[in-house]
Amino acid sequence: MNEPPLIREVLDDSNLWFVVGLGNNPSRTAYAVARTLAAHGKRVIPIHPRGESVRGEQGYATITEAAAALGSPDVVDMFVNSNRVSALTDEAITVGAKCVWFQLGVIDYDAAARVEDAGLTMIMDRCPAIEWSR
Repeated sequence: MNEPPLIREVLDDSNLWFVVGLGNNPSRTAYAVARTLAAHGKRVIPIHPRGESVRGEQGYATITEAAAALGSPDVVDMFVNSNRVSALTDEAITVGAKCVWFQLGVIDYDAAARVEDAGLTMIMDRCPAIEWSR
């Protein structure tokens, strides 16, 4: 987990990102990171209870709903409190995400272990916008 070559591979080889916690508030970090992902050619799908569209992409209330509409994501990127990621992680595994990414400050070692046990890539306590500059 969090090995620089692994992070670089995820950044280079992914296209479809589900960003959990992304809403229409441009002052939120999730919005800025989504803009960075899009600038690097990623398709960013907002996952938020309101299911609102963000930056021209239809939003969905759940990971499962988005996967039903668009297929399995390359990355599920989580901008939520650590105490909420466990169930969301299980949902990401179930829909066939290739990578689960917990943003800075989002830490759940049990959930991370489930991701790795499922044979998926796990990135924890990192931000893709920061990692691109490394």
